[in-house]
Amino acid sequence: MSGVLNFFNESFFVYYLTSNLIYLGLLITALVATVKHQFRLAEMRIDPLYDSPFTPPITILCPARNEEKSIVESVRALLDLKYPELEIIVINDGSSDRTLDRLIEEFSLVPVEMLYIQQIRSAALKHLYTSATETGLLVIDKISGGSKADAINAGINAATSPYICIIDADSILEGDALFRIMSRVFTDSTNVVAIGGIVRVLNGSTVERGRVTEIRLPKRPIEILQVIEYLRAFLIGREGWASFGMLPIISGAFGVFRTDVVRRVGGYRADSVGEDLDLVVRMQRDLLERGVEHRVVFVPDPTCWTEVPSDLRTLSRQRSRWQKGLIDVLCVNSDMLFRRRYGLMGCLMLPYLWAFELLEPAIELLGYASMIIAACLGVLGADFFFKFLLFGYAFATMISVGSVLLEELTYRRYTDWSEVAKLLVYCTLEHFPYRQLHMIWRLQGIWQYLRGDLHWREMRRVGFQPTSETGEHV
Repeated sequence: MSGVLNFFNESFFVYYLTSNLIYLGLLITALVATVKHQFRLAEMRIDPLYDSPFTPPITILCPARNEEKSIVESVRALLDLKYPELEIIVINDGSSDRTLDRLIEEFSLVPVEMLYIQQIRSAALKHLYTSATETGLLVIDKISGGSKADAINAGINAATSPYICIIDADSILEGDALFRIMSRVFTDSTNVVAIGGIVRVLNGSTVERGRVTEIRLPKRPIEILQVIEYLRAFLIGREGWASFGMLPIISGAFGVFRTDVVRRVGGYRADSVGEDLDLVVRMQRDLLERGVEHRVVFVPDPTCWTEVPSDLRTLSRQRSRWQKGLIDVLCVNSDMLFRRRYGLMGCLMLPYLWAFELLEPAIELLGYASMIIAACLGVLGADFFFKFLLFGYAFATMISVGSVLLEELTYRRYTDWSEVAKLLVYCTLEHFPYRQLHMIWRLQGIWQYLRGDLHWREMRRVGFQPTSETGEHV
């Protein structure tokens, strides 16, 4: 019995250590990539592009369902973006609240008859509206197709630009974000098919007329922990994987895609749960099968501010849904595994997602169970426990600290030293009980997927309304 337990414990340790070593490699790679990007920013001149006739038009697609608390501020922010030729399409996906009413009131929407060709299947449209006061604003009112993917597909059908930008209705782009994210297209318009920007946590900051006017750290611990998660996922994970040409996902909160490539693969898969991961994998699959050279890139400074869950119930639903989306995409594309025609995506990235993303919560649960049983039987050695704490938790904490320091050494969004110190302290606290809760939520997602529960559950939104006389937002 003790031999079996020791085997499981050692296997768990090796698995955990391997995962941390991979992220350490990504951290070093991201650091190098960030330094290169800083030199690129120093040489890049954005101002001449504002009036350039060669700047490609963009259509922004903003799907919205029951977003009455934030939809007006979000659309205002989109209308104020600095970009010469911009089309904004808001898709009201069968909202049961006052989302559409607020849009009609704030932007003087009027019904319009226009040509709409349904190249990509989506649920039926009810009405099309244009604004009497804002040029380039189109609102699609449609029957809900049951997914965000279906709503975006309706917007893709109406888009008229060579590039589309997908942004969530509860998110706010910085004024020059489109120019910054399109900088990669300006230098490589042929091969770049998708570009992702960084998504940062909005909770705690001040928003006025669709603009983030003061950046502050959230007050709630659950929100602060998500700040660290987002920094680690974007500044290390996506920056690192993009450097190796293996970026499998562009965030659904902020991403730019070549319209023709998206339409070729049929847009978003309407029944997908993780539509952002699914689209990027299918796009790369199609391009690899046709032997078309392409690049999916990440640009770390164009910023999208988004509201993250502020209560455990909403956060658990979000993380369960993310896990359902992951298993759905991996199962649908399982035939890509270890096949040379799919390059690094099939031989390295997808196996990594199976081993260290999909199966991680189950392996972690087995590891905890094995260690607890070994401890109860008195066969858990003190040397193993110390080794596990050092190369497991301490190693993982170091990576989180590295993401915060990388942020502060480069972009310095949190300028108050006390807030930076608080972030660093929270890096040491995220392993218990937050990590275990996260494990449970992901296991719930796997269980829900296996029993066929693919439904979206409503996410509780606080919105951008001030909660105090100081104008602070959560």
